[in-house]
Amino acid sequence: MQNAQNTFYMTLRNRLATLNPNRTIYLRGITRPGILVESNELVLAEPYSNVFILRWLGLHYDPYLPELLQQMECEIEYLTEGTTANLGMDRGQMLAEMDAELTALLSPNAATKLNYAQTPPTEMETQVFWTEATFKPVKVVRDRLLRAATVFVFSYQEPGEL
Repeated sequence: MQNAQNTFYMTLRNRLATLNPNRTIYLRGITRPGILVESNELVLAEPYSNVFILRWLGLHYDPYLPELLQQMECEIEYLTEGTTANLGMDRGQMLAEMDAELTALLSPNAATKLNYAQTPPTEMETQVFWTEATFKPVKVVRDRLLRAATVFVFSYQEPGEL
């Protein structure tokens, strides 16, 4: 499960760095692509703006799928207050841009599973694949617009994986 989660995150992170190199976050002294895994970061009073936040909601087993196929639900949340140059009046446009970016990041919907416990990461025998995003309605949080999208991520458990 951890290899699949890491592969999904790193795939989206690398795609974001290529798609929009300007969407970055400065975190713990490092500028990096503007996507993070919530459970890997410190708890904040206010969520980051203009950043994609991945949240793993759970592991599901489908009785109709092979036993070794894991299904994980991932929520991707993002919010924006627009730009200061436009006094936030462009927050709808900024949210639409992030919607389009997320759709592009998720396509194609598969990647070779990698083991990131080693440096450099090693290729595994199977792939990680995922569904199209299901976008939830926009919420207004003070002066920001927030959206979440849900994706189901699938991965076969390989021998020796936890």
